[in-house]
Amino acid sequence: MAKVEDVAAQILERCGRMTTMKLQKLTFYCQAAYLAETGSPIFEEDFRAWVNGPVSPELFSKHRGKFFIYPGELTSEAGTLSADALTVIDGVCDELGDLTANALVEKTHGEQPWLDARQGCDPQSHSQEIISKESIKAYYRTHPVVESLLV
Repeated sequence: MAKVEDVAAQILERCGRMTTMKLQKLTFYCQAAYLAETGSPIFEEDFRAWVNGPVSPELFSKHRGKFFIYPGELTSEAGTLSADALTVIDGVCDELGDLTANALVEKTHGEQPWLDARQGCDPQSHSQEIISKESIKAYYRTHPVVESLLV
Protein backbone atom coordinates (compact mmCIF):
# COMPACT_ATOMS: atom_id res chain seq x y z
CA MET A 1 0.00 0.00 0.00
CA ALA A 2 1.13 3.53 -0.72
CA LYS A 3 2.14 5.94 2.02
CA VAL A 4 0.99 9.52 2.55
CA GLU A 5 4.42 10.68 1.35
CA ASP A 6 3.90 8.90 -1.99
CA VAL A 7 0.68 10.83 -2.62
CA ALA A 8 2.22 14.14 -1.51
CA ALA A 9 5.26 13.58 -3.76
CA GLN A 10 2.95 12.94 -6.73
CA ILE A 11 0.96 16.11 -5.98
CA LEU A 12 4.20 18.11 -5.98
CA GLU A 13 5.27 16.55 -9.29
CA ARG A 14 1.87 17.38 -10.77
CA CYS A 15 1.33 20.88 -9.32
CA GLY A 16 4.82 22.17 -8.55
CA ARG A 17 6.01 24.24 -5.60
CA MET A 18 3.44 25.08 -2.96
CA THR A 19 3.07 25.85 0.71
CA THR A 20 3.18 22.93 3.08
CA MET A 21 -0.30 23.85 4.32
CA LYS A 22 -1.67 23.56 0.77
CA LEU A 23 0.10 20.23 0.31
CA GLN A 24 -1.52 18.88 3.48
CA LYS A 25 -5.00 19.87 2.28
CA LEU A 26 -4.56 18.51 -1.25
CA THR A 27 -3.27 15.24 0.21
CA PHE A 28 -6.33 15.10 2.47
CA TYR A 29 -8.65 15.67 -0.49
CA CYS A 30 -6.91 12.90 -2.47
CA GLN A 31 -7.55 10.51 0.40
CA ALA A 32 -11.16 11.74 0.67
CA ALA A 33 -11.87 11.37 -3.05
CA TYR A 34 -10.30 7.90 -3.17
CA LEU A 35 -12.21 6.72 -0.09
CA ALA A 36 -15.46 8.02 -1.57
CA GLU A 37 -14.80 6.37 -4.95
CA THR A 38 -13.42 2.99 -3.84
CA GLY A 39 -14.34 2.55 -0.19
CA SER A 40 -10.67 1.96 0.62
CA PRO A 41 -7.87 4.37 1.54
CA ILE A 42 -4.91 5.16 -0.72
CA PHE A 43 -2.72 5.13 2.40
CA GLU A 44 -3.19 4.06 6.02
CA GLU A 45 -1.89 7.17 7.79
CA ASP A 46 -4.57 9.25 9.51
CA PHE A 47 -5.29 12.97 9.46
CA ARG A 48 -5.68 14.94 12.68
CA ALA A 49 -8.11 17.83 13.20
CA TRP A 50 -5.57 20.62 13.70
CA VAL A 51 -6.52 24.29 13.96
CA ASN A 52 -5.76 24.97 10.28
CA GLY A 53 -7.59 21.91 9.02
CA PRO A 54 -6.64 18.27 8.45
CA VAL A 55 -2.94 17.43 8.91
CA SER A 56 -1.10 14.14 8.57
CA PRO A 57 1.53 14.09 11.35
CA GLU A 58 3.64 11.68 9.28
CA LEU A 59 3.68 14.10 6.35
CA PHE A 60 4.21 17.06 8.70
CA SER A 61 7.35 15.39 10.04
CA LYS A 62 8.76 15.39 6.49
CA HIS A 63 8.33 19.14 5.98
CA ARG A 64 8.50 20.53 9.54
CA GLY A 65 10.02 24.02 9.58
CA LYS A 66 9.38 24.71 5.88
CA PHE A 67 6.89 27.15 4.43
CA PHE A 68 7.30 26.08 0.80
CA ILE A 69 8.01 22.60 -0.50
CA TYR A 70 9.28 21.71 -3.95
CA PRO A 71 9.01 18.72 -6.29
CA GLY A 72 11.68 16.17 -5.43
CA GLU A 73 11.85 17.06 -1.72
CA LEU A 74 9.68 14.08 -0.81
CA THR A 75 10.50 10.54 -1.83
CA SER A 76 8.14 8.10 -3.45
CA GLU A 77 8.81 4.51 -4.39
CA ALA A 78 8.10 3.85 -8.06
CA GLY A 79 4.99 1.77 -8.62
CA THR A 80 3.42 2.28 -5.20
CA LEU A 81 0.50 4.31 -6.57
CA SER A 82 -2.11 2.42 -8.57
CA ALA A 83 -3.52 3.75 -11.83
CA ASP A 84 -6.74 4.59 -9.95
CA ALA A 85 -4.80 6.51 -7.29
CA LEU A 86 -2.98 8.49 -9.98
CA THR A 87 -6.32 9.28 -11.68
CA VAL A 88 -7.74 10.58 -8.39
CA ILE A 89 -4.62 12.65 -7.66
CA ASP A 90 -4.81 14.21 -11.13
CA GLY A 91 -8.52 14.97 -10.66
CA VAL A 92 -7.99 16.61 -7.27
CA CYS A 93 -5.08 18.65 -8.62
CA ASP A 94 -7.19 19.75 -11.61
CA GLU A 95 -10.15 20.68 -9.41
CA LEU A 96 -8.45 22.21 -6.36
CA GLY A 97 -4.83 22.84 -7.35
CA ASP A 98 -5.40 26.50 -8.21
CA LEU A 99 -6.89 27.32 -4.79
CA THR A 100 -4.73 28.98 -2.16
CA ALA A 101 -3.81 27.27 1.08
CA ASN A 102 -6.16 29.62 2.94
CA ALA A 103 -9.05 28.81 0.59
CA LEU A 104 -8.46 25.10 1.19
CA VAL A 105 -8.35 25.67 4.96
CA GLU A 106 -11.69 27.49 4.77
CA LYS A 107 -13.12 24.68 2.64
CA THR A 108 -12.12 22.00 5.17
CA HIS A 109 -13.44 24.15 8.03
CA GLY A 110 -16.91 24.01 6.48
CA GLU A 111 -16.98 20.25 6.05
CA GLN A 112 -18.34 17.70 8.52
CA PRO A 113 -15.35 15.37 9.02
CA TRP A 114 -13.13 18.18 10.38
CA LEU A 115 -16.03 19.80 12.27
CA ASP A 116 -16.98 16.50 13.95
CA ALA A 117 -13.40 15.76 15.00
CA ARG A 118 -13.06 19.31 16.42
CA GLN A 119 -16.34 19.12 18.35
CA GLY A 120 -15.88 20.54 21.83
CA CYS A 121 -12.50 22.12 21.02
CA ASP A 122 -11.86 25.82 21.38
CA PRO A 123 -11.35 27.22 17.84
CA GLN A 124 -7.67 28.02 18.51
CA SER A 125 -6.80 25.07 20.74
CA HIS A 126 -4.58 22.22 19.62
CA SER A 127 -6.23 18.89 18.93
CA GLN A 128 -4.86 15.45 18.17
CA GLU A 129 -8.28 14.05 17.35
CA ILE A 130 -8.23 11.70 14.37
CA ILE A 131 -10.55 12.45 11.48
CA SER A 132 -11.82 8.91 10.95
CA LYS A 133 -11.64 7.31 7.54
CA GLU A 134 -15.28 6.24 7.99
CA SER A 135 -16.43 9.85 8.49
CA ILE A 136 -14.36 10.96 5.50
CA LYS A 137 -15.79 8.22 3.29
CA ALA A 138 -19.40 8.84 4.37
CA TYR A 139 -19.23 12.62 3.93
CA TYR A 140 -17.43 12.74 0.59
CA ARG A 141 -19.64 10.06 -0.95
CA THR A 142 -22.50 12.55 -0.67
CA HIS A 143 -20.35 15.69 -1.09
CA PRO A 144 -17.80 14.67 -3.75
CA VAL A 145 -14.43 16.43 -3.90
CA VAL A 146 -14.55 15.98 -7.68
CA GLU A 147 -17.06 14.36 -9.99
CA SER A 148 -16.67 10.61 -10.37
CA LEU A 149 -13.22 9.85 -11.72
CA LEU A 150 -13.18 6.07 -11.75
CA VAL A 151 -15.51 4.15 -14.02
